Amino acid sequence: MLEELKKRVYEANMLLPKYGLVTFTWGNASEIDRETGYFAIKPSGVDYDLLTPDDMVIMDLEGNKIEGKYNPSSDTPTHLELYKAWPEIGGVVHTHSSYATSWAQAGRDIPCYGTTHADYMYGDIPCFRVLTKAEMDEGYETNTGKLIVEGFTSLDKDPMAVPACLCKNHGPFTWGKDAHEAVHNAVVLDEVAKMALRTELINPQVDRAPQNIQDKHYYRKHGANAYYGQPGLN
Repeated sequence: MLEELKKRVYEANMLLPKYGLVTFTWGNASEIDRETGYFAIKPSGVDYDLLTPDDMVIMDLEGNKIEGKYNPSSDTPTHLELYKAWPEIGGVVHTHSSYATSWAQAGRDIPCYGTTHADYMYGDIPCFRVLTKAEMDEGYETNTGKLIVEGFTSLDKDPMAVPACLCKNHGPFTWGKDAHEAVHNAVVLDEVAKMALRTELINPQVDRAPQNIQDKHYYRKHGANAYYGQPGLN
């Protein structure tokens, strides 16, 4: 079981450079097995060209390393907080992809300007505040995860309807039912970030897409009566 988990997480991590979401070692993907409570994550600072499935590190939800020759990603405590808070998710991805990170550095939510965004994310993608010095000193990565969870609670946002966020002056996090879906959402996030930037450059006074258009496109793919795609293939 753990070998299969490590293989899936390795494959998900290798998709990050494939889709241009990471430079050097600036990113990580993980996936949790809810039956055991163990999750696999990329090791810290190991070049993607050198990774193998066996290099993935197995962790538990108490932050203990169960298996692996390397130290886990430095962002492991953030992944851990998301897994503990949201039992419906199965995979987490963090990157410094350029377009999404640009919005994070600007400290701005990504507005929903069109149907591409609405197909995957219900409403604006939130950007959360910078941690205080005390929060960083206490536990930077752990408190990053707590900030994300608290942010979704305070905004009354469903993390499965908006499977992405930005952390100000830092970068994006995405998640999904497994690591591959979290990578998929990371690709979507950077594309809609790019589109939103270009939209504002073309028309600085642009308005968000009308709510009825946002609703139509989100719910035709994700609602109770969704009809997009083919049964059994989506």
